[in-house]
Amino acid sequence: MPSPRGDFGATVVEVELSRDYDPAAARLPGMALGTHRLVGPCGETVAGWYAAGARHARLAHPVDLCADADARAARSLLLVRELTARGIAVDWTARCRDGCHGGDLFTHLCPPSRLDGDATGTVAARWRAAFFLGRCVYRRGPGFVEVRDRRSGALEVVTIDEPGHLAAIATLAEGVVATEVPADVRRDLVGAHLVAEQAGHLWWLPTRAHRWPFPALIV
Repeated sequence: MPSPRGDFGATVVEVELSRDYDPAAARLPGMALGTHRLVGPCGETVAGWYAAGARHARLAHPVDLCADADARAARSLLLVRELTARGIAVDWTARCRDGCHGGDLFTHLCPPSRLDGDATGTVAARWRAAFFLGRCVYRRGPGFVEVRDRRSGALEVVTIDEPGHLAAIATLAEGVVATEVPADVRRDLVGAHLVAEQAGHLWWLPTRAHRWPFPALIV
């Protein structure tokens, strides 16, 4: 495993982009956008891809869900988070070696095409059946962050307004060395299942609400 002090943000992840999620349409002239490398801020990079017309992404490498995943796996999951937030369909393979299946932390992300380590296929099937855009989403207001989380099956609304927690969330969006987050903040956010800890880093799990996919009263 890389050192926690390694440059997490410089970990390279490659992704193939196209303008359409349908394989037949993606093969038409002008639809493929080529292979791109994620280096640096994930949110800004994905926003640029979306503006360029990307609506489908494919990760060629399997992505570990376990807590001992390496930096590339963690950055890949962060990338899937940003792609999901933008409504970009993602074709990817998840992998679990210890039976955790991600502990249901990631079921708000675009479901994987395959989950290696899920012998019966039931975990992946449940993930696909339960997924919808905005399943765990957050919005930022003046002096607060509100999270609306339906990963458990019921709506849980968490409002965060403590200055130390808000400062931590701002850095967690792109991943931060775990030891740089104050212990009390880390305990609260881990306990609320709002951050994942991998490769010595913590990163923010909820997707950003760029636009509501449902009428406001439903969300």
